[in-house]
Order: sequence, then structure tokens, then C-alpha cells
Amino acid sequence: MTDSSKTRQKKSISGMITSVGAALAVVGAVLGLQMSQSSAQSSNFQGGAPQVSQAPDMTSIRILFPAGVRSSWHTHTWGQLLMIEEGVGLHQVRGQTIQEIHPGEPWWTGPDIEHWHGAHPETDAHQLTIYEGTVDWLDPVTDEQYHGMRLRP
Repeated sequence: MTDSSKTRQKKSISGMITSVGAALAVVGAVLGLQMSQSSAQSSNFQGGAPQVSQAPDMTSIRILFPAGVRSSWHTHTWGQLLMIEEGVGLHQVRGQTIQEIHPGEPWWTGPDIEHWHGAHPETDAHQLTIYEGTVDWLDPVTDEQYHGMRLRP
């Protein structure tokens, strides 16, 4: 074997050792990060670990209702949890007074209850909506219904 062949062989072995060392360092860093995240997560709960489950037909969306926009009357098979994040929202159960809802005020509409919701006539409403199951869309909310008597809970 010539001196140049020996030098190339040493460089090749040295390069492989460097590559393997770098790979092990990356794996160690990733595992260390995952373990520290797991430790941080488990330290957020005492007395045991909560169990998380995902509902396959649960919907969680944010909707921006421009001022004056509202949904049609509708129902939800499971019910619906709503919360205004910004602006002013309106919500009405059929046959009841319109409720004015402000940011941070969640409200629940139970299963199969006819209702509508949307924005105040003069203010946009950014709404968080969570529901499971299906929505049954009914008749449009008329201007007369939309501009009816309002209650500020």
C-alpha cells in the first residue's frame, strides 16, 4: 500500500468516525430535548396524569362575522359552545330575547335547540365555535328578527 493510499484510508476512517460522532450527538440532543419536554409536561400535573382523547367528529373553528352578519337558524345534535374573542356578538334562542355577548363570555346552546348567532349591527365579532355531530340548517334570520329586542346579560 502506498503512502497516499494509507493517507486516503486514514482520512476515510477519520471522516466516518466524525460522521458517526456527529450523528450520535444529534440523536442525543433530540432525545434530551424530548425528555426535558416530557419532564416539563409531567410536572404540570399532580396526583397522576390526565388522559387526552380526541373526538373524531368534533369541530373547533374561529369565524369572523363582519358587522351585521349572522347565521341562519340552526340546531346542533350535540350542542354548541361559543365564545366571542373580539368585538360584540349576538345570540338568540328561538322565542327568546337576543343576547349581546362580549369577549371572554362563553355560552352554551344545548342539543337540538333552534338558535342563531352573529355580529352586532355596528361591530365585527370574532367567534370561537366548538361543536360535535351535525348541524341542521333552518330558515334565514330576517332583518326584523335580527334587529329585535336585545338583552345584555
